[in-house]
Amino acid sequence: MKILLPHTIENTTGEKITFLRITVKDGVEYLEGENEVQPNAGPPMHVHYQQDESFTVMAGKLGYQTWGQEKKYAGPGETVLFKAGVPHKFWNAGPDLLHCTGYISPAGNLDYFLTQLFQSSKENGGRPGIFDAAFLLNRYKSEFGLLEIPQVVQKTLFPGALLLGKLLGKYKKFKEAPPAM
Repeated sequence: MKILLPHTIENTTGEKITFLRITVKDGVEYLEGENEVQPNAGPPMHVHYQQDESFTVMAGKLGYQTWGQEKKYAGPGETVLFKAGVPHKFWNAGPDLLHCTGYISPAGNLDYFLTQLFQSSKENGGRPGIFDAAFLLNRYKSEFGLLEIPQVVQKTLFPGALLLGKLLGKYKKFKEAPPAM
């Protein structure tokens, strides 16, 4: 399933992302976008195994942290780059709306993955449903990881949920899901 750009998604915890366009510079693909994050909101610790992620703060205060490191902050005009394979999280560390522009490179399936994850969260009271999470994190395990989900859940509960979801026909909605990178 190809998502037409521009494409905007919102979750229930205060994040709005607009995927604007895909550009190619020097043979490298970039999915460009912008995000708006409410105070104290932001994604959990996660990793993009094959993609660099960059944010330039337009307004507000970006808090960010890489795995095992101290918290850091960036303000308007400052850029933060998370290299592929580096676990990280970010959040709005100020009292006003955080607005950033940025990119992920290569694009991979980020737009599809987050669109489905945000939709599942809306349908399930603020957290992705177990069947949806199991499917998406399994299908795109070469691209993304959510590190705040305990390993015991990912290694024991998710495989069972994945099998049960398949038997119950829960994954028909993902029939056009693009293959992982």
